[in-house]
Amino acid sequence: MRDIRLRWALEEAGLAYDVELIDAERQKSEAYRAWQPFAQVPAYRDDDVELFESGAILLHLGGMSETLLPPDPAGQSRASAWFFAALNSIEPHAQNYIHMRAAGDSHLKAAITDKLYTRLRQLSDALGNNDYLEGRFSVGDIAMTTVLREAAAEGALAEFTNLVAYVDRNEARPAFQKALSDQLADFGR
Repeated sequence: MRDIRLRWALEEAGLAYDVELIDAERQKSEAYRAWQPFAQVPAYRDDDVELFESGAILLHLGGMSETLLPPDPAGQSRASAWFFAALNSIEPHAQNYIHMRAAGDSHLKAAITDKLYTRLRQLSDALGNNDYLEGRFSVGDIAMTTVLREAAAEGALAEFTNLVAYVDRNEARPAFQKALSDQLADFGR
């Protein structure tokens, strides 16, 4: 569920929030689709906006907190670039890898694996020994970590020790731990 990204960002920024759990019936309703046209979760609203798509919501939250986006325009742009890299350059290949592992076509699996590993090598090189993608934690790190943790669960990061350390470091952040704990508690309801 993509709501972990938002919960984590809200926790990092220290922004108060309420979670509204919805059932399958409400999710398919016209009223909910007016808010979230694709009948997915999450959806978000505050006093100023009503949004759908976790990426758009995450950038909106970034604009509300210097913890999530640096105050200077150049820093904001670089953090945003990493945010989009996570969602556009890494996530599609990671999702293909995750979904196609069970496919019978060995050529297709090999091509998908090669593309993901190429991207992971490029990301690994760019990260190097740095703690964060842009020198400090940002929405780019939230997006990238949530993408990489899914690939890590499939064993795709095993040869990229700096990416494993990056994911572990970010998952160890108190805000992530609180967001994950709260999310898991909601699933237990």
